[in-house]
Amino acid sequence: MGPYCQVLLTPYCVLCAGVPRLVSGGRWDCLTAGDSCSSDEACSPRLRTLRQCVAGGGSVKLGPGARNHCENAVTALLSSPLHRCQCKRGMKREKNCLSIYWSLKQSVLHGLSLVENYPYEPVERGFDYVRLASIAAESEVGMTTVNRCLDAAKACNVDETCQKLRTEYVSACIAPSARAGPCNRARCNKALRKFFDRVPPDYTHELLFCPCSDTACAERRRQTIVPACSYEEREKPNCLAQLRVCEADYVCKSRWAQFQHDCQPSELTTSGCQQENYGACLVAYTGLIGSIITPNYLDNSTSNVGPWCSCAASGNLRDQCNHFLSHFHDNNCLSE
Repeated sequence: MGPYCQVLLTPYCVLCAGVPRLVSGGRWDCLTAGDSCSSDEACSPRLRTLRQCVAGGGSVKLGPGARNHCENAVTALLSSPLHRCQCKRGMKREKNCLSIYWSLKQSVLHGLSLVENYPYEPVERGFDYVRLASIAAESEVGMTTVNRCLDAAKACNVDETCQKLRTEYVSACIAPSARAGPCNRARCNKALRKFFDRVPPDYTHELLFCPCSDTACAERRRQTIVPACSYEEREKPNCLAQLRVCEADYVCKSRWAQFQHDCQPSELTTSGCQQENYGACLVAYTGLIGSIITPNYLDNSTSNVGPWCSCAASGNLRDQCNHFLSHFHDNNCLSE
């Protein structure tokens, strides 16, 4: 048996020597698991084979027995620390970690459903993320003299990390001058992801989901992510085109998978959420901000949200496109 792993009883019970880092639920960090596998003489060639299998045309290079090679590699790696490894959202080398995760999970041989799985550590139940964080928070609006969005901004400015990272993304998302042309959207979105990944939800969620009773407050809330740079364009692109770009990017693909899982609606639960976890849904929602399918408030008169895209040019894929939008427009889990 190689030094990287001693398998006990089942593929789900793994004891690995020399692997120092665990994530929640006793699962391995994918970077650590990948390094451990790469340094093991039995695991390393199987990982290389798998990467060839999932790469474009890679399986062809393996010769006539390619499919058997791929199946054997997947089967063997299911008994390694790579199986069920996870990543931390916003971690250093996040893309590297996610690439390791998807190299096994994305294999067509493995047949994974994105709605049932995603790479990130799950959000624990019990956190009070919804204290001031309901997208449909009209029921909380009673005192018109209280501007909760303004209070949330003041609270952020008192916290050093929140104030620093908010200043960073606002600076990145606003063009220096009219002559400078449009803002740098990639830089803006990177700064937004950093803010929502590193600042505690107590601050980010109160900024983003503060309840409003007038259009001035609602417009301030809509402008939280500087939509002119991070969200809007002159014309709305096709939603499916945006989704294809998202699914080709490890980070966006992972955030979208988390959103589908944690915000999956259900008519059979009292909460309207399949997972019965509002906090997890809000965390997943904010994880999409800074991606090509960034969601935001659609206007300043309602609390409806969605990405900046349209199904107008979807042709015979309109139903598929409308289904994508329904995750935002007709999602009881998210709206509750």
